[in-house]
Amino acid sequence: MEAFRDGTMEGFFKLITHFQTQSEPAYCGLASLSMVLNALAIDPGRTWKGPWRWFDESMLDCCEPLEKVKSKGISFGKLTCLAHCAGANVQAFRSHESSINEFRTHIKTCSMSDQCHVISSYHRGVFKQTGSGHFSPIGGYHAGKDMALVLDVARFKYPPHWVPLSLLWEAMDTVVEATDEHRGYMLISRQQHEPALLYTLSCKHDSWTSIAKYLMEDVPLLLKSENVKDIEGAITVVCMSLPSNFRDFIMWVAEIRRHEDDGQSLSPEEMRRLAMKEKLLKQVQETGLYKQVTKFLSSTHMCSKNGFMLGHEKKLSDVAAAVCCEGAELLTGQHGSSAGFCCEKTCVKQIRGDGGKPITLVSGTVKDGLSKHGLQILVPITQQQSNCCFDPSDCSGMHPAGNDVLTVLLLALPMQTWSGLKDKVLVQELTRLVSAEHLPTLLKEEVLHLRRQLILLKRSQDNEVDDDLSAPLL
Repeated sequence: MEAFRDGTMEGFFKLITHFQTQSEPAYCGLASLSMVLNALAIDPGRTWKGPWRWFDESMLDCCEPLEKVKSKGISFGKLTCLAHCAGANVQAFRSHESSINEFRTHIKTCSMSDQCHVISSYHRGVFKQTGSGHFSPIGGYHAGKDMALVLDVARFKYPPHWVPLSLLWEAMDTVVEATDEHRGYMLISRQQHEPALLYTLSCKHDSWTSIAKYLMEDVPLLLKSENVKDIEGAITVVCMSLPSNFRDFIMWVAEIRRHEDDGQSLSPEEMRRLAMKEKLLKQVQETGLYKQVTKFLSSTHMCSKNGFMLGHEKKLSDVAAAVCCEGAELLTGQHGSSAGFCCEKTCVKQIRGDGGKPITLVSGTVKDGLSKHGLQILVPITQQQSNCCFDPSDCSGMHPAGNDVLTVLLLALPMQTWSGLKDKVLVQELTRLVSAEHLPTLLKEEVLHLRRQLILLKRSQDNEVDDDLSAPLL
């Protein structure tokens, strides 16, 4: 009550509303993050159960497979990456990169607002508690006693408890033996404008480390070593050596729902999200780079060699079958087991939304042993696509297609990727095409989100963490 009267418990009320107990002994990081994401009312981009959009530990599987987290826990860097992938704004500080005074300032600032929350990574032994490394959100601050309120997500062990800030700092200023990295804390808040998340990067598959390395390290060296003379040549250098499972790395974020959710009508929220995705897709297709990529992918040698890799020749129904299997995995909570799902059939059709607007809807039936799951996917299309003759058997021109996915990936590569090209005029021309600076706001936010994802994935792979996530990425 003293802290409440001092105004340093404002964040407590949102956090305590979403307080949860970690469901696995090693899920402290996932439970802490899902608490904070729900307290900030960040949209997970998909339903949890029924119509409810809600973060659950089982949905936080982007940066580390859940089975691995269950057995070994999650690192500070991977949790930072995961928070960003979930759509939050993240600032992460390892203890050796910060100070107790800076930590105190951050805790006090966040405790006086419900728009920012702190997750602490600390060693329990300093508190004379059982166990070792642990994550928990900080629920408030008492300025008079200089104490922080730890909302311990292992509620089967310890209730929320006040800790002297100096002791909490001592517990954070420890080293993880497995990685030889310091623990620390992260500040999590909402993005000023949430990305539409039409695309995301994923490291669920074992190959993601090689793909991240290829994009961040190999591509700049290849561009520097090759005698590239034009835009098509630069795109060729990037694409011709792409790993065969590249499409598992950059993924289409589908709007998936259960079939029993009245398949012929959309809620206002679904209509809003679909409109955002369509607006974003239109902005992608209006870029100069998209035109160059489409021309490149239409060339004979690309269609025959790498078209399968980019999904350029796939029909929407084929893509939908794979997405339905992933959707069944998500909605049933059987994560990491999509190989056990088989999509029996898909049906692509158009329904009429508000004002007669055509909505493309994919229905699929996914079988898992003796169980069947009916799923629906809302597909964003641009205005020019919706005016064409609709043929459900051939939807290869619609999203997701290789040209828009590849365009966004090229836009998301760090700007220094192209700086090694020998032709300086070409560097200037490419810079104009790939620079996020003059992109429309919605697309710019999406591109910068993906670029930050790529950087974080690479750094978490190297057991590093971005100590200044607010640094310009243009």
